[in-house]
Amino acid sequence: MSSRPCEPPAGGESAKSPSGRSLRGLDGLNFLMADVRDGLGPFLSVYLKGTQHWGSGNIGLVMAASGIAAAICQIPAGLLVDAVRAKRLLIAISGLLVAAGCLLIAFFPKLPTVLAAQITLGAASAIIPPCLAALSLGIVGHRLLPARISRNESFNHAGNFMAALLAGALGQYVGVIWLFYLICGFAVASAVVVLLIKPNEIDHELARGSESPAEDGARHHPVAFSELWKKRDLKVFIISVVLFHFGNAAMLPLAGQVIAKTHPGMDVIALSACVIAAQLVMVGVAAVVGRAMRKGIGRKKIFLVALAVLPVRGVLFAMTSSPYAVVAIQLLDGLAAGIFGVIAVVIASDLMRGTGRFNLAQGLMALAVGVGAALSNVTGGYVVEKFGFTAGFLTLSAIGGLALIFFAVFMPETTPREDSTAAQGTGSQDLIPTPP
Repeated sequence: MSSRPCEPPAGGESAKSPSGRSLRGLDGLNFLMADVRDGLGPFLSVYLKGTQHWGSGNIGLVMAASGIAAAICQIPAGLLVDAVRAKRLLIAISGLLVAAGCLLIAFFPKLPTVLAAQITLGAASAIIPPCLAALSLGIVGHRLLPARISRNESFNHAGNFMAALLAGALGQYVGVIWLFYLICGFAVASAVVVLLIKPNEIDHELARGSESPAEDGARHHPVAFSELWKKRDLKVFIISVVLFHFGNAAMLPLAGQVIAKTHPGMDVIALSACVIAAQLVMVGVAAVVGRAMRKGIGRKKIFLVALAVLPVRGVLFAMTSSPYAVVAIQLLDGLAAGIFGVIAVVIASDLMRGTGRFNLAQGLMALAVGVGAALSNVTGGYVVEKFGFTAGFLTLSAIGGLALIFFAVFMPETTPREDSTAAQGTGSQDLIPTPP
């Protein structure tokens, strides 16, 4: 069996025409996995504190365990997704592991069990996003990937919106423990929906970022790590992702603290309203970003819009403590995060095109997100404690301004030339599932 390096072929990648069944499978996975890949999130602390009467120290320990496990597993998860061909099985197993972890916590809420379950949830959550991106790239190919990622994010945010509504209703009227069953239901459904994707339509060489499809079972040689890290554009992009989340992640938690301090009793409902409103905005933004890329607007210009929102949002948060104003300002996060969810994956695909390391780049990007979020929360909390909320928001705003300048100056446009040339003629057939 022959093998060859991941070099761009003379003719480039031929257009792919996946079946409507596989495309609907991707739609369903992104909708259902929106709730599964995030696990229990803040609802776990509510359950452990309010129902099981845990101490804050143990709650903090198990909450941190999931985040640490996810951070450690990001790069290995990317390597695993690049290496294996049973991607449908991998994503189904990851979802079922989340379901099993939730049931363990619900039925055995003891420290060792919850700690082990949270570590499992963190590891599984590291696998799901790169696996979804790899399936998308392997099914539609590089040229149609921007539109596909846009559609993925629309379904993802719609799934988050529906999950937030169901979680709020179940938690309020039935009991917090039903949130565990809700996630289990989504996880089992996702394991069934993945069967809609036809395995023979997944090109596993394209799925790992190779420039051309596999022919006669041949495999490409991925680029060595040492060569990959020499790519200046990749390093600039990863630093930009860190700075984006450094400026962004702590803003909403700090705004929640402001509301809790100035309007006691309105913090939970205001934060719920923020999440739901932002998710609704993200659904529309993801679709608009896809249309913008099809019209030939460059990735860099689109990402600059998201970066430009950060300083404005921070300044506005510094000027108000009204719960209604906070919800309105949070709509800007829907704009910025909606753009980031689409464009970051597409830029990673552009940078990794021909390297065979697309999913490793997804792991690096996820790790950068985690690092940026951690820096944001630590820095924001320290500044607020020492100098007050206004100083905290302005500090995060300044970091957002730094991210904007850094990306504008050092990051080149990544849109492939042939994609720009063909942008006007692609239409929307890559977004709408066609009958098989």
